[in-house]
Amino acid sequence: MIYELLLFGLITGFVSGFFGVGGGMLLVPILLMAGFIMKEAIAISVMQMVFSSVFGSFLNSKKQSGLLIDGLLIGIGGFLGGLSSGFILTALSNKTLQYVFIVILLASIIKLFITPAEHNKEEKKHSKLLLILIGAIVGMIAMSIGVGGSIMITPILVGFMNYNLKKATTLGLFFVMFSSSAGFISLSYSGHMLYSEGFTVGLASLLGVYLGIKVKNKINMKSYKKYVLFLYIVTFLIMIYKTI
Repeated sequence: MIYELLLFGLITGFVSGFFGVGGGMLLVPILLMAGFIMKEAIAISVMQMVFSSVFGSFLNSKKQSGLLIDGLLIGIGGFLGGLSSGFILTALSNKTLQYVFIVILLASIIKLFITPAEHNKEEKKHSKLLLILIGAIVGMIAMSIGVGGSIMITPILVGFMNYNLKKATTLGLFFVMFSSSAGFISLSYSGHMLYSEGFTVGLASLLGVYLGIKVKNKINMKSYKKYVLFLYIVTFLIMIYKTI
């Protein structure tokens, strides 16, 4: 199984770097298909996200330092929200968590589909408290279903705050760094973490993240939106197949 986990990490890392996601939206369905149960898949996914989001955010910060303030505010909220994930994971069944994942994916697909990849108007300014609150709510939900939160943060930033898609996904990965760290602490405290499997996948994801960001910077915005939607739709179909 170790070679399969290394491969899963490499693929997930590339997806994380290219799409600005934690990778859980892809890794969780893959692990389910490989025979892990939902709560095990979530634990491995959360640990992998710590690796990929920290490394990916470091690489992204060299090119888009202007997102630092919003990233910190939303990230702080995500960290606070993510701390509750272990309790939610304990309270809900595997099947319920899978249905929550499916609903969030569907809502994100619809919002991204109807929103342009680039806006002609300036990004909206919101209060610091609102950004922290958004981060907290997303972090609480996302860590409980094994995803970093970018699948929810990205549609919010693009659809309601007028970020272009590449900036939104960059900020989304920055958010994942905070939320996944909190999720890791919470799941470890509640006894759900699978350290060996998570470390194996996370380590392999670092190379994938590097390659994903390199490719992302060479893609034009309209094509990039199509790739993002494709990822969301494929993941949605996999989850439907595995759940129903």
